[in-house]
Amino acid sequence: MKKPFLIIALFCCIQVLSQSPSGYWYGTANVKLRNTYNNYLIELIIDQDGNNVKGVLNYFFKNTYRTIPVRGSYNPYTRLVYFSGVPVSYYGSLTNMDVDCEMNLMATLRVSKIGSSLKGSFVSHPRYKYTCPEVSFTLNLNNDVSNRDSVIKAIRALKETYTVWRPSEKDTLVAVKIQPKNVVNYVVSNQFKERENVVAEELLIESDSVKVDFYDNGEIDGDSISVFYNDKLIAFNRILSTRSVHIDLVLDTLKGINELSMFADNLGSIPPNTALMVVSDGKKRYEVRLSSNFEKNAAVRLRRGPTKPPQRGGL
Repeated sequence: MKKPFLIIALFCCIQVLSQSPSGYWYGTANVKLRNTYNNYLIELIIDQDGNNVKGVLNYFFKNTYRTIPVRGSYNPYTRLVYFSGVPVSYYGSLTNMDVDCEMNLMATLRVSKIGSSLKGSFVSHPRYKYTCPEVSFTLNLNNDVSNRDSVIKAIRALKETYTVWRPSEKDTLVAVKIQPKNVVNYVVSNQFKERENVVAEELLIESDSVKVDFYDNGEIDGDSISVFYNDKLIAFNRILSTRSVHIDLVLDTLKGINELSMFADNLGSIPPNTALMVVSDGKKRYEVRLSSNFEKNAAVRLRRGPTKPPQRGGL
């Protein structure tokens, strides 16, 4: 009699271990407070490898769309998915100022004949539970998404190689004008240091200041960037479009080269994050196409060049 029970137990154990959180999940999340209607639209792409999981978390909140790489663990016995240190927009953030709460994502995989779901929440450190309250969610598995990697690779190649959009006169109207000053965001600043800074181009500048405009390079797909100047964060989470994000920069004359870097806050709906940067020093105008992702930043070096003095005519 023991053998049938052992076989059944073994079968149940194998069935539990074979259940995987890998896939494309989507749904909504809500702040656990009374009379609150702060909804987050979420999609989560997970790839499982043993007890390790990695993927991409995308969410839309108010006017902010963000894409965040995540790494964590999966317990096949409890079916718990865990990602730590996930930056989540504070539910009370203003539309023109986004504040992050660093939270942990914990979700339990539920599998049934009707469908699979991930039910859980974003939980902050106990010290900040009142400032950053729990955000609960239920995500459903989308079984219709197939060959996603090949589609993304094809779109990425198209976006990086064949986009030739140029701003017209009507596009020069400034959508956002940034006052360059140091911005405090430890999450973004730390991620910036972890990524490789790839220099796209070096420009010769003949004045002490430049005008810089960022546009989305091609189809408007929700690309959002942060801007670093000489490794200091000066603009955070700016959405790119056909209207420019404008910055007036004063060069540090004590440096031979000043560096302007574009950090990808997300990848938009069409990876990677691409932008057209237009730099003008009053005499010359440069157009530089930039591409960044979760592994690399795109940088432009501004080299201060001497202006040739006017030549005097001989007697």
